[in-house]
Amino acid sequence: MLTSPILRRHQLGTGLLEVLVTMVILSFGLLGLAGLHTKIQLSEFESYQRAQAIILLSSMTERINTNRSAAGDYVITGTIGTGDSATVIAAACDTTPGKNRDICEWRKELLGANERINSTSSNVGAMVGARGCITQVQAPDATLGTCTPAIYQVSVAWQGSFSTKAPPTTAACGKDSYGADDSLRRVISTRISVALTSCF
Repeated sequence: MLTSPILRRHQLGTGLLEVLVTMVILSFGLLGLAGLHTKIQLSEFESYQRAQAIILLSSMTERINTNRSAAGDYVITGTIGTGDSATVIAAACDTTPGKNRDICEWRKELLGANERINSTSSNVGAMVGARGCITQVQAPDATLGTCTPAIYQVSVAWQGSFSTKAPPTTAACGKDSYGADDSLRRVISTRISVALTSCF
């Protein structure tokens, strides 16, 4: 059976339209996949930064716990790490064990000195804008009947890749260091309690 040329042209047009609709749907699907891939990469980078921050937090916590009798000497005014002067960063760390060496090494860890792509490259082993803080939350009180331990808070702050809820006011490390909007700042903290031996 023969079909008319008009009917054949109509069928060809329908086929092209179906291909065009399929390509539009496929394009939207691929755009969605590209967006999902970007979000996965950002989340992966955020996870990496948090893992690095936990390592750095543990590093200083262990240093203070090793030298508990001098824990009060570790308290820092402000932050260390990103934003320190080039002279402070370039200075060699003290070789004598103790607070000065521990803080100097922690500063270099915060600046990513533990990991480099090669010997001449810049540091890559830390988070974006890494800063560290050590504050005293509670002073020791050896008064008879009171006998409260000293409590210190060690914090690590860094800049996140996207805005989230701003950290609480109790986590002030790095505040206003990442722009006026505090929703890019990430902070993790831990507290160290140092009991008074005179109370036993």
